Amino acid sequence: MICETVKAGTECAFMTKAGCGYNGGSCYTIVDQCEGCQRVMDLEVGRYCSSYPNPAIKWKTSHCNFATHTKQDVAAQQAKINPLKASKRATKKK
Repeated sequence: MICETVKAGTECAFMTKAGCGYNGGSCYTIVDQCEGCQRVMDLEVGRYCSSYPNPAIKWKTSHCNFATHTKQDVAAQQAKINPLKASKRATKKK
């Protein structure tokens, strides 16, 4: 539904016929860690996240999974190769 409280005119998953269904009845402003994210919306009443109603909770554990301005360290783990099996596979290919 279309938000009628804070983000007036934007699509909101928490908006119901009875009003905003999120905890507290409205969205919360962004925190300092959100600066630079592409999901930040500048509205007349403040700056809000377009993806999540309470950004402070997302950053509480360490990293917001919606953040577009940070990169997650995903290390590619190499699988351990058994040298005995690798040598057997190599001899079969000949």
